[in-house]
Amino acid sequence: MSVWLRTPDIEQLNAAQKNTIGEVLDIRFEAIDDDSLTASMAVDSRTHQPYGLLHGGASVVLAETVGSTASYLCIDASKYYCVGLEVNANHLRGLRSGRVTAVARAVHLGRTTHVWDIRLSGDDGKPSCISRLTMAIVPLGEKPPSR
Repeated sequence: MSVWLRTPDIEQLNAAQKNTIGEVLDIRFEAIDDDSLTASMAVDSRTHQPYGLLHGGASVVLAETVGSTASYLCIDASKYYCVGLEVNANHLRGLRSGRVTAVARAVHLGRTTHVWDIRLSGDDGKPSCISRLTMAIVPLGEKPPSR
């Protein structure tokens, strides 16, 4: 059984990256199955910190992009919108080149919050970061929770 409220289209998800940080960092949605959404991001000068390693903040951008998009696919967008409440990341190993891939899976899909587990890995498949994202599900017309 799928967690998605509607069938996502990878082409549409990628088109939505236009004129966003996702386009700048070359974030691409790549796969979807019944319980996960996968995206990848370039590891190059756009995403490096000064020592030539993937910047932890860039990893968080990828994690929040794939997790928040996954949350959006689980809501009725005619009634709700979703915004990030909290994101954390444990950086496990550095990456210098290639692409980093993130796989988001739901931990909790509640009425007012979603929690996502997002695992990032390098081209070799070894884990590079583990992230958790909490999303607020807000009725249209209401302001998001105060931060």
